[in-house]
Amino acid sequence: MSGAIPDQRPERRRVVIDGRVQGVGFRASCALRAEAAGLAGWVRNLPDGQVEAVFEGSAEDVAALLGWCRIGPPSAHVTRVTSTEEPLTSERGFTVR
Repeated sequence: MSGAIPDQRPERRRVVIDGRVQGVGFRASCALRAEAAGLAGWVRNLPDGQVEAVFEGSAEDVAALLGWCRIGPPSAHVTRVTSTEEPLTSERGFTVR
């Protein structure tokens, strides 16, 4: 049996999402998905209409949530996602700010 081995190395990424991403349930949906994946971090609206988030957990789970951020909830229209790696902080829990 062959298959990819899940990447369990810890990782922390800061993500900024552009498009129609405020007022469409993006933060709440993001938080639910992050919590379900066991990720730590936070998500918030920015004054310029973007959404910013930080995800910390296994590289595989972080990558999966980044993939979701490129689509967002049904009412969102994502035009761009930028992601930068950050040092791990051992943050616990996920919050909506």
